[in-house]
Amino acid sequence: MINLIILPLVDLAAEAGGYTITIVCLLVTFASLTTLILIFTSIPKLLELSVKSTLKRKLGTDVAKAAHVHIEADINAAIALAVHSYLNELHDEESNIITIKNAPKQYSPWNSKIYGVQCEPRR
Repeated sequence: MINLIILPLVDLAAEAGGYTITIVCLLVTFASLTTLILIFTSIPKLLELSVKSTLKRKLGTDVAKAAHVHIEADINAAIALAVHSYLNELHDEESNIITIKNAPKQYSPWNSKIYGVQCEPRR
């Protein structure tokens, strides 16, 4: 009789632990994703503030009152590609000659088929 009362309570406690872990994992996942979204959306704003302060320091004019400059994604991609191409052209020119030498094959018993054929499987 006592087993009929205790066993469902033990099962309920075990299931509650599983639910607790599930809820905690979901909360941690959504909290970390929210934090990453906030970080990634604030990076362009921080970079814009940095550029404006640098221009203000160098030019001496108030850049904050200037109109917001919006550069589209395709222009950013073209600039990045041009910089990448320029930086990769700085290495030495190569002769573009490919030399292929055949190496003699060494005998290796690892790929020999005779060891697998002669063994009889046990039944």
